[in-house]
Amino acid sequence: MALHTVTIEDDGSTYRCSDSLTLLEGMESLGRKGIPVGCRGGGCGVCKVQVLSGTYTKRVMSREHVSEADEAQGCVLACRVRPSGPIALRVIGKMKKNVCRAVEPSGVPSVST
Repeated sequence: MALHTVTIEDDGSTYRCSDSLTLLEGMESLGRKGIPVGCRGGGCGVCKVQVLSGTYTKRVMSREHVSEADEAQGCVLACRVRPSGPIALRVIGKMKKNVCRAVEPSGVPSVST
């Protein structure tokens, strides 16, 4: 069992994910509350992500949620993908607000008008 680094490009956060776990299972281990999970079987489309770089293995996904054209652009369902090397991804759709955290530059005060 190998561990791979998964980078969520939206906010720059990373997590380690075993090649025996799906990307969704790895995201859940981040401990962020409210990560929506649907069927966990590739049929509901809730966990859609876009893999920007890296290698992975995948299982069958519903074409209702991931078309062949989507898949050609790296869009997959996180519940159906296991990393086989480091991965960079972008969260799409319903998971975005709960997986991605706003990153503010440290030491820079916010200015209100």
